[in-house]
Amino acid sequence: MEGMARSNSRKTGSIPAARRPEVRLPPLVPYDGGGLEPDGDYDGLRFEGTDLADESGPGARFMDCALDGCALDRAELVRARFIDSVLTGVRGVGIDLAGASLRDVEVVDARLGGVQLHGAVLERVLVRGGKIDYLNLRKARLKDVVFEGCVLSEPDFGDAQLVRVEFRDCVLKRADFSSVRMESVDLRTVAELDIARGVERLSGAVISPAQLMELAPAFAAQIGVRVEV
Repeated sequence: MEGMARSNSRKTGSIPAARRPEVRLPPLVPYDGGGLEPDGDYDGLRFEGTDLADESGPGARFMDCALDGCALDRAELVRARFIDSVLTGVRGVGIDLAGASLRDVEVVDARLGGVQLHGAVLERVLVRGGKIDYLNLRKARLKDVVFEGCVLSEPDFGDAQLVRVEFRDCVLKRADFSSVRMESVDLRTVAELDIARGVERLSGAVISPAQLMELAPAFAAQIGVRVEV
């Protein structure tokens, strides 16, 4: 069987919902531990508990792969491509994925910090569980992306484009939405919505009545309204 990713199309309330990946991996071959290479091709491999810290694989392609419990500290994966793959329990700080492409990818229970994804393209991606600190998605393009049950601490979406992106039952701490462009972005079920910058850029997003009340002071400040008793 070949790796496949099927997407379901549905609507959530008044906006179209993100199409989620459903990755079905083929039988996988264990990675031999030979080290990553620039522009390397990695097809149908299982990286289990592999230490990829400080590895350099710019432009590498991972297709129909599973990365389970891998260490990714300071890994250099600029312009890497992840296709029909699942990353479970990966961990590390300082991973460089600038300009990378993720399509039909699931990221589950990750513990990451300082992830550089600026200028990246994410399409049909599910990030479920775990915690990511200082996620840099500046100038990235996100389409059909779901953040579910995870904690994003100080994520930077500056100048990014978000189309059909859902934040479900997750925590957004000190999020930066400066100059972001949104279309069909669902924030209604965010457990904690803390916007440090860019509250005026929420056009194209849907929020709940409770969130509207919480954000009312920030909205009033943007249009110069003083609220006094």
